[in-house]
Amino acid sequence: MNRARVVAVGFLLALLHALAGAAAAQERSMLPVTIDGESVKLAVITYKPPGDGPFPVLIFHHGSTGSGTDPKAFARPFDPFVLAHWFVARGWAVVLPSRRGRGGSEGLYDEGFDEDRTRGYTCDETRALAGAERALADIDAASAAILAWPFIDRTRFIVGGQSRGGILSIAWAGRHPDEPRGVVNFVGGWSGAHCQTAVNQRLFKMGATFPRQTLWLYGDRDFFYPLSYSSENFASFVAAGGRGTFQTFEPLGGVGIGHLIYRDDSLWSPTMDAYLAETGLPHDRREQVLRQ
Repeated sequence: MNRARVVAVGFLLALLHALAGAAAAQERSMLPVTIDGESVKLAVITYKPPGDGPFPVLIFHHGSTGSGTDPKAFARPFDPFVLAHWFVARGWAVVLPSRRGRGGSEGLYDEGFDEDRTRGYTCDETRALAGAERALADIDAASAAILAWPFIDRTRFIVGGQSRGGILSIAWAGRHPDEPRGVVNFVGGWSGAHCQTAVNQRLFKMGATFPRQTLWLYGDRDFFYPLSYSSENFASFVAAGGRGTFQTFEPLGGVGIGHLIYRDDSLWSPTMDAYLAETGLPHDRREQVLRQ
């Protein structure tokens, strides 16, 4: 396929997804929670199908901001609309909470920065792991509040995330083994492969106590997490007792495109359908949603 055709196909897909977006109700709200004794409001984006529910729910967590050196990026909401519409078309609600200091949430964004914050995220293991613990505390508070919403069926709940959100979802599930029915990890990792530390394996191993199958989705040409590196992390997770499937994809595009596979459901749709079916959760497209 030549470059012009790739661009044209990409534009068409984006247009179709944008038009399909009208079928899903998107709501933005501020969620009051208490974290480490501090009362804060977290910004939340919610997608849900028509009706009152209760709906199965995916709580999906965002990643970092690249190098962490651009404070303007901290306020940018994470809105993976392609993924959200994919789930809504199958009868799911999708909830996207932003952690402290991110995406319009109150509080300080402090997830593993160098002592000199202008230098961005650090490779220092102590500071990196402290930042991950802070993020997990946010996820604890947000999840408890979201799962109490009346239109949510907490017995049909999965957790997932992109990049840092992916590794956090695996770690969080290990600490809450009886809550989610599944975990979806898109290109998960905390510190980039260049850090050459054990941070990622330590966080993934936290999730090894989760008793159900997890789904790991990774793309070739990922600037942060090369496939060989991520496969080693998965092997470490399995060796620690974790259960999961590691699936790789070859997306169209240049260097770094592998980190963005959540944007292209044509890559992972069959794999996700199969995973939900295996987990006993809704996975068929709902025609009444598509006709809206």
